[in-house]
Amino acid sequence: MGRKTKKLSFWVRRKSHLPVIIIGTLIVMLLVFNEDTSVKLNMEYQNQINELQRQIKLNNDSAEYYRLRRHAIETGQADLEQVAREQFHMQRPSEDIYLISD
Repeated sequence: MGRKTKKLSFWVRRKSHLPVIIIGTLIVMLLVFNEDTSVKLNMEYQNQINELQRQIKLNNDSAEYYRLRRHAIETGQADLEQVAREQFHMQRPSEDIYLISD
């Protein structure tokens, strides 16, 4: 029985890397094919995050523009007159107004 035990021990030492390869393969398969953790799904999520961050930046820029415009209207008479004339189609008696619609 000593010889069979020796052969078995030699075989186990020689093939001991197989479980590591099998476990590694299973982990890679889970990462690629599992619906919750798939690489494709994570890439799609990252693209959505990037798009939303771009929209946030755009909205912050628009908010800043309107904040500055409101401040200019509140503090300056010329700006207030310009906005009133543009938005409410006001005119001076000596002016003609032309409306261009899209």
